[in-house]
Amino acid sequence: MDAPEPAAARDQELRARLAAGDEDALAEVYDLFSPLVYGLARRVTADAEAAGDVTQEVFVGLWERPLAFDPAKGSLRTWLATLAHRRAVDWVRRESRHRRPPPVIDREGNGHHGVEEEVLEGELARGVRRGLTGLPPNLREVLELAYYRGLTYREVAVALGIPEGTAKSRIRSALARLARDLEREGLTS
Repeated sequence: MDAPEPAAARDQELRARLAAGDEDALAEVYDLFSPLVYGLARRVTADAEAAGDVTQEVFVGLWERPLAFDPAKGSLRTWLATLAHRRAVDWVRRESRHRRPPPVIDREGNGHHGVEEEVLEGELARGVRRGLTGLPPNLREVLELAYYRGLTYREVAVALGIPEGTAKSRIRSALARLARDLEREGLTS
C-alpha cells in the first residue's frame, strides 16, 4: 500500500500541470478545494449566488495564472482560501456601496426618503464632487476607478499599469484627503 502523497509535493505537481494547460489538473484542484472556497465565500457574503461567482472567479484565476501560486510560500489550500476571502470581501464592499437606507413609508403607503436625508445626501454628494475635483489627477483617477466603476485595488492597479501597493496607497491617500475636506466643510464628523 502506498503512503499518501504529501500536500506540498501534490501542490507542486498540480501547479506544473496547470501551467502546462492540463484541464484534468484543474478538475482535480476543483474537486479538492471547491467546497472550501465556496463555503468560505458563502460565510463572508451570506449569499449563495455571490459565493458561486466568487468560487468561479477563484478557479478561473488559477487557470489563467497558475504560476501566481508559489508552493514555497504556502499550500495551495491556503492560497485558494486567501483568494476566496479577498474576493468575497471585495464583493461585500461593492454591495455595501450600492445600498441605500429603506424609504420612509407615509400614511398613503408611498415610499420616499425623508426630506432631511435627501438634503444631507445631496450636500454630501456635492461636497464629494468638490473634493474629487480638488485632488491631484493620480489620486482622483484611482478613486473614480475604485468607487464609481467598482474596481478592486488590484483591478485599479492593472487598469493603470501601476503596482498593487501603489494603487492601494493612492486610494488610501485620496480617501484620507477627501475625508479631511468633507470634515472641514462640516459634512462629516
